[in-house]
Amino acid sequence: MVDIAPLKPLRYAPAVLAQVVAPPYDVIDAELRARLGARHPENVVHIDLPEGEGDARYAHARELFQSWQARGVLVRETAPAYYRYAQTFEPPGGGARLTRTGFFALVRAVPYAARQVLPHERTLTGPKLDRIALSRATRAMLSPQFMLYSDPERRLDADLDSGSELARFRTDDGIDHVLWKITEPGALARIGSLLRPTSLLIADGHHRYETAVALAKEFDDEARAQGKTPSPRGEHLYTFALLANGDDPNLVVFATHRLVHSLPRFDFEAMLRAAGSVFHVQRVTGGLDEARARLAAEQAPALCAVAKGGAAALLVLNKDAKLAEHPVLGQRPEVLRTAAVSLLHDGILEHLLGITKEAQAAKTNIRYLQDPRQAAGELEKGGANVLFLMNPTPVATVRKIAEAGEVMPQKSTFFYPKVPSGLLFHTLATDREVG
Repeated sequence: MVDIAPLKPLRYAPAVLAQVVAPPYDVIDAELRARLGARHPENVVHIDLPEGEGDARYAHARELFQSWQARGVLVRETAPAYYRYAQTFEPPGGGARLTRTGFFALVRAVPYAARQVLPHERTLTGPKLDRIALSRATRAMLSPQFMLYSDPERRLDADLDSGSELARFRTDDGIDHVLWKITEPGALARIGSLLRPTSLLIADGHHRYETAVALAKEFDDEARAQGKTPSPRGEHLYTFALLANGDDPNLVVFATHRLVHSLPRFDFEAMLRAAGSVFHVQRVTGGLDEARARLAAEQAPALCAVAKGGAAALLVLNKDAKLAEHPVLGQRPEVLRTAAVSLLHDGILEHLLGITKEAQAAKTNIRYLQDPRQAAGELEKGGANVLFLMNPTPVATVRKIAEAGEVMPQKSTFFYPKVPSGLLFHTLATDREVG
């Protein structure tokens, strides 16, 4: 049973949102950080990606966050609300503009074992330690997670489409943003009730969610140690997320391609021969465009291997392959063999190329790129061994694997656009209740 609740967040004045929002911290490099920081003295990067060394940067973020509240840069909403949100964007690589919608809500932060919130990929320790330190210092969740619910009948839409517009703006990347506020008590109650029997799938923000789970317990224990009784509906027990309908056709998942490099030995033809135990190997002679077209047309799990010089082959899962007897794939749960990205990581990267799980996690031999032309260009420069072009992993496949209690390799999904930081902020007080 999922426990969601409306927010009473801190937020900027709507008129400044275009200048103060930013992409999630984990996609911001030094150049973008400098540009965003110079754009506005209260841009969210100053607290979500604070400058400085060691613990001093977290203390700096806390001081700024407190100062912004004291000076009225961030104001508290006093009435509970869900916040409907839409992003209209051009898909990566071009095409007709799409609009993706969702709504911001509080989600009770419970361990994965409760099966209320489901992960779909592995996480790394480093980012979690950073986010815990930042949220511990600021007593807030500064950026949202992105989660998916299932509503094929679109029962929530009528209530979600109610409310009043709060902000409308465009960011430098050409994305149009619209934020609505839903406050009608009946709508709030119906939305929570309809989602309660379901589960939520994390699309993006696994590290942030795991941070919220850890801090919920930590702040609860801290309050009790101080002789206080934390509220069972305290803010600290909830995180916040953009929730989107996983059955919405405008919820588009894009592919992330794999560029393998720095292998001590590599033989493209030998790899293809060995891959024949799992895949039907079909040669592609028409260059990158034909390779992409043939890959996109495949319904079965498939990928395309490209060598320097343009040699390419389409690898389509052989439904008669004895995967249960495979040295590596046979050790994996059957449900994982339904995803091309798992077949690649386990059956080729690990088994054939010797790239261990640890090396995959550390990105020792792999670069992840969304633009196939850029990836092919990098391959031709001579700094890589082979490029694997991928199809997007369908949301239904991701959910099936997550509901089975399994996780996929990192970068298995690419949900675009990213949900920006700075639209709303959720504080983690133990004595302030949600709802």
